[in-house]
Amino acid sequence: MKKIILLLFLCHFLDAQTLISKDYFRLPLDIPMQLAGNFAELRPNHFHAGFDFKTNQKEGLNVYATADGYVSRIKISNVGYGKAIYITHPNGYTTVYGHLQKAAGKIQDKIIENQYEAKEYEIESFFKPNELPVKKGDVIGVSGNTGGSEGPHLHFEIRDNKTEKSINPLQFGWDLKDTRIPQIASLVVFPISDKSIVNQSKRPISVNLTLQSDGTFLADKVLATGSIGFGIIASDFDNVSYNNNGIYKAELISNGKPIFGYEFDALDFDEARKINALIDYGRYKKSHQRVQKLFMKNQFSWSNVKSNFENGITDVLPNFTQIQRLEVSDFNGNKVLVFIPISFSNLPSIIPADAFITKYLLKAKTDNLYEKGAWTVSFPANTFYDDFYINLDLKNNQFVVHEDIVPANSSFVINYQVEKISELERKKMFIASVQNGKANYINTIYKDNSFSCKTKNLGTFIIAKDSISPKISINKVIQYKEIASIKDLKFFISDDFSGIKSYNCFLNDEWILMEYESKLKRLAPNCPNQKLKEGTNFLKLIAIDNVGNSTTFETQFINSNKN
Repeated sequence: MKKIILLLFLCHFLDAQTLISKDYFRLPLDIPMQLAGNFAELRPNHFHAGFDFKTNQKEGLNVYATADGYVSRIKISNVGYGKAIYITHPNGYTTVYGHLQKAAGKIQDKIIENQYEAKEYEIESFFKPNELPVKKGDVIGVSGNTGGSEGPHLHFEIRDNKTEKSINPLQFGWDLKDTRIPQIASLVVFPISDKSIVNQSKRPISVNLTLQSDGTFLADKVLATGSIGFGIIASDFDNVSYNNNGIYKAELISNGKPIFGYEFDALDFDEARKINALIDYGRYKKSHQRVQKLFMKNQFSWSNVKSNFENGITDVLPNFTQIQRLEVSDFNGNKVLVFIPISFSNLPSIIPADAFITKYLLKAKTDNLYEKGAWTVSFPANTFYDDFYINLDLKNNQFVVHEDIVPANSSFVINYQVEKISELERKKMFIASVQNGKANYINTIYKDNSFSCKTKNLGTFIIAKDSISPKISINKVIQYKEIASIKDLKFFISDDFSGIKSYNCFLNDEWILMEYESKLKRLAPNCPNQKLKEGTNFLKLIAIDNVGNSTTFETQFINSNKN
């Protein structure tokens, strides 16, 4: 039996070594590697699942297949990764190439073919191994700025086909020169319970750090009573990228034993929103500072975390004296050490807690349902990570459901009950969230005299109505004019309220592809000149918003070229 277990272990070990080969993948670009974003970097509502390669602040660089394989998936979207190609490799991994300007060769031909077949710009297609094979070093596309990108770059991932996790690309042996230690900009101490006090404060408080002669840091003494936890504002740097990135590993150690920490060798996409539990979410929403906590107030499952029974929380009792050690390191082993002296103190609080008490205590582990007038909100069990007093109010026809300072792990439901209304009026109505005085559309369902929507953000909600149609404009007048090609035309579509849901363009009553750049609200025809006919051509563009208001733009022009 022991031999069988040993053999299985060795097989697993050898298989892992084969999969993570240090020279299997080449770089996807042919310029020196510089990162605009690294693996597990903190992003809004998620951890960054790969590398963002800099592309010299421009589009159009060749993007190469990093190894032999086949294109298994293509996704074209107005958001997220924009134009993205997925290549599956024989070694059990899939590489992802996002924000592309366009694909190359047969891959681009297949994208256009599928878009015309679906009569949609946004598509998602899956392929078999023999349909679009590629070799290591083949050009598969050119870099761009599509989707949710905020500037030209290439988003790149390596995913494990078995676990569907995204793997830290540094595990595959790429040489990113890095001799720089991570930096800790701030150490924050959190009073955990209502009775906890830290340095005479019942609120989280920063602690000064002093650089020692040996390169380590010593924190000012933490004088506390009750349960406390720590958090950090930290970043990492390499030698060539010239910008700060996310940290790879953090570990809090007490009496020589780790009590809490996380390490980012891989990321599970189902755990992406747990970033909001890792950081002090309320502080982030108010000040945009991301303090990474080194404790869990209530335990929840997260594969990147290792903790002790107390989940990183320290109980400071009379006669308690201890020096805890904090280690923050990068993938190459560059490390910064902080020593944190902690002692018991019964000094009274001079800074009160900023929490407030309401009559509604939401228990995170149970179902919760609240009503206010025609409004209801229902929270399934485990919607939130921690218990909290929730503020609920109804004023000026606005339903106040706390404020967006408490992170939700999953969606909850808002309902609004109405008396009988006309179908025409109902179709224009929806639930909207109010942020900074502006109403924002939420996808809403109407059934049995009730509007309902799902959301993951607390805040203020209203019933809104949109009866204004989208706007369409063109970059130049072509009415009755002679033009040889429509490829240089640019259309601009916008909607001031519920937002654009769909658009369709027709040339001589035949659907043609329009490339949409959502950041610029711009459409550009992707149509071969062969579709133009000699003489008068008719062009029609229809835009529809999320509640069905539509606008039609029509024009006609002359083409004298014989195709």
